[in-house]
Amino acid sequence: MDLFSRSWTALRAAVAELPDEDFERPSGCAGWLVRDLVCHLVIDAQDVLITLVTPADTEPTVDAVTYWNLVEPPTGEDPLDALIPRLADAYGEPRWLKFHLDDVGSAAGRAAGLADPAGRVGTRGEVLTVGDYLSAYVVEWTLHHLDLIARLPSAPAAGPPAEALAAARASLEKIAGAPFPAAFSDQDALLVGTGRRTPTGTEKAAMGELATRLPFVLG
Repeated sequence: MDLFSRSWTALRAAVAELPDEDFERPSGCAGWLVRDLVCHLVIDAQDVLITLVTPADTEPTVDAVTYWNLVEPPTGEDPLDALIPRLADAYGEPRWLKFHLDDVGSAAGRAAGLADPAGRVGTRGEVLTVGDYLSAYVVEWTLHHLDLIARLPSAPAAGPPAEALAAARASLEKIAGAPFPAAFSDQDALLVGTGRRTPTGTEKAAMGELATRLPFVLG
């Protein structure tokens, strides 16, 4: 619960501090500008709010790791993916995107803080505990924080919390069923593991068979 709050707060703070011109820069999500990514975060925050008020009374079907499915890399043909840039463009000035993310995002953060970690919620046709659901979102926030700063001049000072990077890496390794080399930083393991950065020849050699299975795209 605490790590969800810290990673989400850090991500929203990074968005709030962006100068307007950075909203037109490419993000780490292929085909999306920073403004598109921020619009996606607004929808993510709405999803968190919806899920936290969708209680379930059956046994959990997934946990924080099995919540994620490995999917094919996006092609840009998914209707929702195509809708995001149009929604982002409709905001016009970056200040309105910032305002909406702060408004809905703050509410999602408060709702998470008030929720019972042992409670059960339903989402995407699955049931899981609130604690597992929020733990799964630490991966989402951390990866998208890396996407946000991928091509920004201020990136070195605005990264995700170290503990969120470590937790997201641990989750990705469980999803992959294998660890990344110890020499990889948490950030490099996440970027290379999810296809956000092409591994170097040395990194491929260090990963061995694991390199042939990349990328691990989470959906």
